[in-house]
Amino acid sequence: MRAVLLTEFGAPVRLVEDHPEPAPDGGEVIDVIACGVCGSDLHISEGLFPIALPRILGHEVTGMHPRLGPVMVYAPWGCGRCDDCRSELEMICADAAEAGIFSDGGYAERMAVRDARYLAPLGDLDPVAASPLACGGLTAYRAVGHTLDLLRRRGPGARATVIGAGGLGQFAIRYLRLLSDATVVAADISAAKRATAREIGAHEAVDPGDGIPPTEVVLDFIGADNTLAQAAGAVRKRGMVVVIGLFGGRIPWGSGAWPHEVQFMNSVWGSRAQLDELLALAAREPSIIQPVETLPFERAAEAHARVRSGDLRGRLVLTVGGV
Repeated sequence: MRAVLLTEFGAPVRLVEDHPEPAPDGGEVIDVIACGVCGSDLHISEGLFPIALPRILGHEVTGMHPRLGPVMVYAPWGCGRCDDCRSELEMICADAAEAGIFSDGGYAERMAVRDARYLAPLGDLDPVAASPLACGGLTAYRAVGHTLDLLRRRGPGARATVIGAGGLGQFAIRYLRLLSDATVVAADISAAKRATAREIGAHEAVDPGDGIPPTEVVLDFIGADNTLAQAAGAVRKRGMVVVIGLFGGRIPWGSGAWPHEVQFMNSVWGSRAQLDELLALAAREPSIIQPVETLPFERAAEAHARVRSGDLRGRLVLTVGGV
C-alpha cells in the first residue's frame, strides 16, 4: 500500500509506494478516508517525542470499516490494565500506544486499529470535515468541560477567555457558546484570528498585549511563559486556568502568586466516552465542525509546511483514495 513515513527527525515525511499492509493482530483494519494534520504531528516530526522510526503519523483519522461503515478512530490507545484505563482515562495511561505516535497512524491507505472499541461510528457526519474532531476537537471539548460547572455557578456575567484563537481555540469558542452562558473572549496577537473568532461567536476579541479583561476562566491553548503570565494577571479569585498548549511555559506558583483559591490545571486529549458525546453534539450542532482545507495525502510534507507557517484559516485535512 501507499503510505507517508517519517524516517528521520527534522526531515520531511516522504511517500512510500510499497509499504507492507497493516496486520490486524486481533484488532481491525480500516480503509482510511481522511486524516487531519495536527500541530502534534509537527512536534513528533521534530523529535520532541521519543518514538521509534520509521513511523506513519496521523491521529485525526476517519475511515471505512466493513461492518460499522464510516468511523472515527479514537487514537489514545491505553494499556487496558492500569487504574487510568480502568477509569476510562486511557489518554493519560503511562503505557499508552497512541495511534500516529507510538503506533502507525492515518497517513496511509489502510490502518490497523488495536480494538473495535476504538472505532466510533460517524453516522451522517462528513468524514473529511469531521476528522479534526478526533484530536483538536476532542482536546478542546475536554478542556471546556472542566470549566462548565464553575461558569454555571457564577451565572450571568461570567467570562471565559480563550488564549490562542487557532484551530483548537476556535473549537473552544464554539463549545463555550453552545454549552454555557458565559461572555466569551478570544485573545490572540493575530488580527486575522481575532476577526475569525468574532465570526464564529466570540463576544469580544482582544490583543493580549493590550491586556486581558478580568475573567472567571482562562483556557490557554498556547502554554508559553507569557500566556501563563497573562492568565495569572486576568483570572479572578476562585477562578480556573486550564493549560492545553504545549509550548512548555513555566510560571511561579504559590500562595500570593495568584488570586485566592484559583484552580490551575492542565488538560490532555479526551476520553473515549467524550468522543461519543462530541460526535453526538456535532450531529445536533453542525456549526462546531470547522471549515477544512484538503490536500491529497501524498502531499503531507507540504501540509506540514503549511501548518508550521500558520498559512491556514481553519484545519488542514489529508484525503486518501481520491476522496
